[in-house]
Amino acid sequence: MGWVWLLLLVVAVTAFLVVRRRNKALAAERSARELEPVKKLAFEDVTALGVDLQDLDLELAGRALDEGANADYQRALDSYEAAKTSADAISSPEHVQDVTKILDDGRYAIACVRARVAGEPLPQRRPPCFFDPRHGLSVEDVTFAPVGGAERQVPACALDAERVKAGAEPDSRQVMVGTQRVPYWQGGRAYRPYAAGYFGAFGPMDWIFMGFMFEGLGGGLGDLAGGLGDGMGDLAGGLGDGIGDIGSGIGDVFDGFDF
Repeated sequence: MGWVWLLLLVVAVTAFLVVRRRNKALAAERSARELEPVKKLAFEDVTALGVDLQDLDLELAGRALDEGANADYQRALDSYEAAKTSADAISSPEHVQDVTKILDDGRYAIACVRARVAGEPLPQRRPPCFFDPRHGLSVEDVTFAPVGGAERQVPACALDAERVKAGAEPDSRQVMVGTQRVPYWQGGRAYRPYAAGYFGAFGPMDWIFMGFMFEGLGGGLGDLAGGLGDGMGDLAGGLGDGIGDIGSGIGDVFDGFDF
């Protein structure tokens, strides 16, 4: 009977290794699929900061900057270069958080330069516009509810604040989810790090974003259901492959016996 126990052990080890190998491969494929759209979003934001810096250069043409304005201007330039370097190094959705945090610092530095040149007080450090961080610093919080979601206070730029107050749709950043365009905060789990870099320093904003992720069309509930479905499919596929390999292995073992 010793060979029977040995066979059972071989079967168990084979099943474990096959399922684990398959699940690792599927997880890597899923991560790659999630990375591409959010990486593209980060590169677009880096480009947008470069455009903002070009606009600032035009505004400052012929002006002499004092020490404070020059320091803020240099900080904005450094942020742009650091964001480009960080974006080039993105290898997972989580790395996008580093890029958007740098971009937020750069936009605040630009706002400080403009305030100093205009002889105004430095702007309050507020989160960027929730609807599209490329809009720059928010100026106030407005009550907003996505389709099918609960109302929340979110930071908005001046134009989006006026739109929301007037009952119009804000100029939200759109991303593709399958064949549907949805606001980035309803794009799925891969976009959470993107938002965390912009809003994570402001505490409750992360919870606001996570709440929106589970509301409305294209939101996190669909993402969660899809993830569970993928997980069950992966498990079933892995078990199927494992059973097939085990069957082959058992056949090979019994080929060695002469009944």
